[in-house]
Amino acid sequence: MAYSTKRRFMAGAVCPRCSKMDSIVVYNLDGKDFRECVSCDFKEEMRLNIAASELETRVNHNQQHPDDVQVINIISPDNKD
Repeated sequence: MAYSTKRRFMAGAVCPRCSKMDSIVVYNLDGKDFRECVSCDFKEEMRLNIAASELETRVNHNQQHPDDVQVINIISPDNKD
């Protein structure tokens, strides 16, 4: 996620060094994203890992195991009068 070159405050963000709320600004400089505290000398390059995959759950699990297959025989009753 590329931020603007203009410095913008992150609402509700807390500085990891001085613990002050609403003192973090984010900006882009030379193609790199940074976050910086305006209250202390904290500055850090942000490296975001965008290629996150969806966690596998029983709902989105698509593999069918051979043990899960069951054969069903349909028995029709004889028509006797």
